[in-house]
Amino acid sequence: MQVALSIPAGKISSAALLRKLGHESRQNKLCQAAHELGSAVRTLFLLNWISNGAMRQGVTATTNKVECYHGFTKWLSFGGEVIAENDPDEQQKHVRYNDLLASAVILQNAIDMTRIVEELKREGWKISDQDLGCFSPYLTPGINRFGEYRLDLHRPVEACIQEAMARWRGRRRVPQEWSTAQEA
Repeated sequence: MQVALSIPAGKISSAALLRKLGHESRQNKLCQAAHELGSAVRTLFLLNWISNGAMRQGVTATTNKVECYHGFTKWLSFGGEVIAENDPDEQQKHVRYNDLLASAVILQNAIDMTRIVEELKREGWKISDQDLGCFSPYLTPGINRFGEYRLDLHRPVEACIQEAMARWRGRRRVPQEWSTAQEA
């Protein structure tokens, strides 16, 4: 409590506090207090975890989504799981390029799923928000990772993207090159 009051009062600097906490000694009373406080916080969290089924479900669902994304990016990664470069900049590039590739595939999957859902609705199928909540954009069966790709730059923009851009235009100013690119 003294430390908590000393920080805003300017009696102890943050550097001094970090130095004291960084020196883990059984005789250091500040470290002992921080350790005990951490134990109490962990105990409270575990008690809440045990007693709160909704919390467990939420954490598990979120963890599963994150793990699905990591599995998806791992599947998309070219050259294996290990980044062979020892240069941090090259490692960061590898991760960012892989995330960019994953985002592009997720976008295309979302467009494809949106198109299919719209077709099903036109055919009379009832699709609820709960049904849509079960969809995942991390689909891999239709992806040819190592194949040849041809880009059709003159293909018309998907209707769902046109609608989204029209809504977005109503809220924000769209750069001129976007408007002309769409019309081309």
